[in-house]
Amino acid sequence: MSVYQTIGPAESQPAERMASPAAPARVAIPDDKDMLRAAVELTRDISTARPAIYWTDMLVSAAVGYTALAATILADRPAIAVPCGLVAALALYRAMLFIHELTHIHRDALPGFRTAWNVLVGIPLLTPSLMYEGVHQLHHARTRYGTADDPEYLPLALMKPWSLPLFLVTAILLPPALLVRSAVLVPLGAVIPPLRKLVWERLSSLSINPGFRRRPPEGAAKRMVFWQELGASVWAITLVAASFTYGWRPLLIAMAVVSVAAVLNQLRTLVAHLWENEGEAMTVTAQYLDSVNVPPPGPVPALWAPVGLRYHALHHLLPSMPYHSLAEAHRRLSAHLGTDGTYVKANHPGLFALVGKIARSTMRVG
Repeated sequence: MSVYQTIGPAESQPAERMASPAAPARVAIPDDKDMLRAAVELTRDISTARPAIYWTDMLVSAAVGYTALAATILADRPAIAVPCGLVAALALYRAMLFIHELTHIHRDALPGFRTAWNVLVGIPLLTPSLMYEGVHQLHHARTRYGTADDPEYLPLALMKPWSLPLFLVTAILLPPALLVRSAVLVPLGAVIPPLRKLVWERLSSLSINPGFRRRPPEGAAKRMVFWQELGASVWAITLVAASFTYGWRPLLIAMAVVSVAAVLNQLRTLVAHLWENEGEAMTVTAQYLDSVNVPPPGPVPALWAPVGLRYHALHHLLPSMPYHSLAEAHRRLSAHLGTDGTYVKANHPGLFALVGKIARSTMRVG
């Protein structure tokens, strides 16, 4: 999931994965049917999205984020600007991650929410929902997860050690890349068809797989893409024009704040999976075990993996479960399945332990 993932090539040509040919063959993991059945049966009554929670959370996060961003821009001392900038980054990061929920909830579940999110968050941050909808669903496809056709998967644990810092550092460049995309490339693509095709296929999805090529939108998706692209381009051009007129300081500060959020999300993406698959199709249980839960009691994951993403492995079992129900679903499954079954094996203690695990794996391969 992930959201401020590097804009990458987006359906797909097989990508070279850079996995070591010396990596040992992995044993196929059969499905734990008891776990899969329990996940569905024990959570039916909490599977409906609650509009009051979604609207309140998104609106408050956006309001706090933009208020703190304004304070950061207006502050005349670093002692004020830095903490305000951190609050802005965390709040806007949380607001931005509702793009993940938009890809899973039914279109009729929250009337107006998709439009409101795009107007308030997606377009102002130059990441309208078109960049995730129709892309992220492929990551959850039973036969695509972990393969060359998965836009959101790279076997990072099997790559060279330098690939991890490079993976994180590239996120810093996301805000200027998004600005150039919407202010320059999309308008030029409107009159240059080959450029339009290139931008859509390779620069219109929040993906990390460099071999992913996105198919053209069809039906109602074409209208959605048109209006979202138009809104993002008008906003981006307005930002650039205002900066030429009134100075670049506000825009540069805003981009720095968004870069912090982007790096934070890239770090979350790094530990959302164990990244140990070499390209073969996986069972649902294998996909679950390659994904990560960081459950309580630790409160810190709620900051770096908000909107339910601390239960990312559980999300792969129940992709349509609303984020506000994941904690209760986890509690029920943990109580029902006990401490010695498959379910607990996707639970991990925290961010640094996960980064260390993946880093050690790359060093063994390297």
